[in-house]
Amino acid sequence: MHIAEGFLPPAHAVAWGVASAPFVVHGVRSLTREVRENPESTLLLGASGAFTFVLSALKLPSVTGSCSHPTGTGLGAILFRPPIMAVLGTITLLFQALLLAHGGLTTLGANVFSMAIVGPWAGYAVYKLLRRFDVPLMVAVFFGAFAADLSTYCVTSVQLALAFPDPGSGFLGALGKFGSIFAVTQIPLAVSEGLLTVFVMRLLVQSSKGELTRLGVLVTGGRNRGGADNGASADAGTEAVAR
Repeated sequence: MHIAEGFLPPAHAVAWGVASAPFVVHGVRSLTREVRENPESTLLLGASGAFTFVLSALKLPSVTGSCSHPTGTGLGAILFRPPIMAVLGTITLLFQALLLAHGGLTTLGANVFSMAIVGPWAGYAVYKLLRRFDVPLMVAVFFGAFAADLSTYCVTSVQLALAFPDPGSGFLGALGKFGSIFAVTQIPLAVSEGLLTVFVMRLLVQSSKGELTRLGVLVTGGRNRGGADNGASADAGTEAVAR
């Protein structure tokens, strides 16, 4: 997914950077407020960032010769909401560009927009919609992570098609070509990421019920409009509900 260093025309690279900046600035404010008001959340924040870093660093060659990888942003978006994931995703992409030569600095804005902004928002929207209709938590988590992954690659396809339209069929022709290249490997990867995210969420439900209750992923005794339980530990009757 990561668009390589120097691959985009300068005007496109700058435009995507400008488009991403407001989301990252807002995310920094949200992250600062979360850490200041709930310092106990730092461990889970770090785990969410590490989950994104590890999964998105797994470059897997596709049958078309391109590379695909999971994104890992769905979990953090569900736990802390998309603005915070804009920051965690940006940090992840920056470190990968500097340390792993995965992505690049000139294409950082484009990669942030697809993986750290659109992906988390799409995944969170799917998760929230399913929970609104009382879909079980783990089913909603699966489809949220699936959507976060797949939407990232849809946006990347749009970015590449805008930068390199097909000489004959233009933007739509290029979009079809890039999308089909990514689809071969990315759909199975999105399914795998959804299953892995469900597995991690099950572990968190077992080990961090109190924190998940405070975040609103779990509440005790039914729906809670505020989505929190003042950090109290959830008991055996805890019911998983949407924020």
